[in-house]
Amino acid sequence: MTERPDTDDYHRLFLDDVPLLDVRAPVEFEKGAFPTASNQPLMVDEERRRVGIRYKEHGQESAIELGHQLVRDDIKAERVAAWVRFAKEHPEGYLYCFRGGLRSQISQQWLAEAGIQYPRIKGGYKALRRFLLDWLDAHIGDLDLVVVSGRTGTGKTRLVHDLPNAVDLEGIANHRGSSFGRTLTPQPSQIDFENGVIIALLKAEQNGGPIYLEDESHLIGRCALPEALRYRMAQARLWILEVSLDDRIDNILADYVTDMSKGFIARDGEDAGWHNFREYLLGSLQRIRKRLGGDRYTELDAIMREALGQQARDGSLGLHRTWIEQLLKDYYDPMYDYQLSRKENPVARRGDYSSLLEGALTAQPVN
Repeated sequence: MTERPDTDDYHRLFLDDVPLLDVRAPVEFEKGAFPTASNQPLMVDEERRRVGIRYKEHGQESAIELGHQLVRDDIKAERVAAWVRFAKEHPEGYLYCFRGGLRSQISQQWLAEAGIQYPRIKGGYKALRRFLLDWLDAHIGDLDLVVVSGRTGTGKTRLVHDLPNAVDLEGIANHRGSSFGRTLTPQPSQIDFENGVIIALLKAEQNGGPIYLEDESHLIGRCALPEALRYRMAQARLWILEVSLDDRIDNILADYVTDMSKGFIARDGEDAGWHNFREYLLGSLQRIRKRLGGDRYTELDAIMREALGQQARDGSLGLHRTWIEQLLKDYYDPMYDYQLSRKENPVARRGDYSSLLEGALTAQPVN
């Protein structure tokens, strides 16, 4: 492997999706990392905790000594072997710890002793994170954003997926942005979400042309939009996707009933999967009970339970259309109309999927 120098070219690391070897402890990685990072720790959580206590009580030299006692022999060999595998699979990558200091230097040294010269990132995780936050603050005002809005069920996410130079906020958050919006896998940490969003914006800016995002509230599930982005989106021009009520019902039926029931059953098995899907649907309605009001909630809950019973008996989905239609007309549509009336964004374009997609394609720069 050709020796490469350590780097502080954070911009290129993110633009090029360079593989990153994160040697921090798992608890640090879970709190926040980057999309291309793989966690192969120098010390696991308990080892890091004990070394940290030793550092506070007896200083750095004693802490380093304890670290070498804890990570030695077979444990050391196993961790170095994992780093070697990563380095051979990703010869273009870099390694980092929290500040680019002792842990990454030790990891480099042990890799070198195993015959692998592998560069580290100067400043480590802290410098990478700081770069992203500073980049957002410096560039957010200059980004040419277009916010794709529309009533619930219009298929905004599908359109965003097909638009050129789009940033899929819901995809990064792993949540569809409503009380029914959770997916079958967990959401990222808040820091992971922020990192993913900023990296996506950085890449989109590099591409040139408008950047398309779906209209979102402050929270997508439990992930909060970066405040600077939220403020900028509130100023950006709006494109409003318009779709018939029947098509919106079809979209919601497909996303939240057909696909979710299949997904739960594929993940959890027939019986447990059906039970968990049922609890997901009823629980999602329960979360907006106060906003619906007691009488409306009771009515919709009864319809949903009847629809679920019919689906369980013979697989038919017709009754689901009833609660979906009522929920759209009586709850989501009035809420959307009120929110739209309060927006200060200029409405630049309205239309169906085809017309908005065509408008986006003609707005892209020619390379």
